[in-house]
Amino acid sequence: MQTPASLSRISRRVSLQWMLGATAALATPERHLFAADPVTTAKGYGPDPSMVKIYAPGDVWPLTLTDPQRRTTHALCDLILPADDSSPSASAVGVPDFIDEWISSPYPAQVGDRHTILNGLKWIDEESQRRFNKLFADLAIDQQTALCDDIASLKPKPALKKAASFFKRFRDLAAGGYYTTPEGSKAIGYTGNMPSGTFDGPPVEALKHVGLV
Repeated sequence: MQTPASLSRISRRVSLQWMLGATAALATPERHLFAADPVTTAKGYGPDPSMVKIYAPGDVWPLTLTDPQRRTTHALCDLILPADDSSPSASAVGVPDFIDEWISSPYPAQVGDRHTILNGLKWIDEESQRRFNKLFADLAIDQQTALCDDIASLKPKPALKKAASFFKRFRDLAAGGYYTTPEGSKAIGYTGNMPSGTFDGPPVEALKHVGLV
């Protein structure tokens, strides 16, 4: 497990690009699932952010996550999206930075997510302490999995409904951040606007899927 000091931070410019790109891919947030925390008062970009300027942390709005919260976010991201033979882990491509950027921005949807994520991270560490006497980031993978299995259920126990809603939103954010990175796009076979000397039309499998073959 990496220590907070060793967690790499992607550039502010890159994380902002991901945030804008992921917005359309994310589900509608479930807001205020836990007790509310103070609302961020940053002004935001306005209507026309510059995507070529390199912003330093804190230039536009202060980031939110503390080092302990980042450790929990890092561990949870990598449990949801671990490395495999063909793809890097979520933390390796900066998904914890993306989530921090997202919940720190002052726009209404993100403010709702801020409450959900911060209080959810608090809950998951407290639950880890209660079950295993350790913080979530310090648990073995099987212990992390056992805890998250209880809140990943489509029909969680009544006492875990708020935690399950947190986990669903966190998973959506993690996936939205991951699959808008170059590595994530590659993992699902998305090539984007790549130049081609020929056009062979849609594949037969796609045509069959829509009933045209």
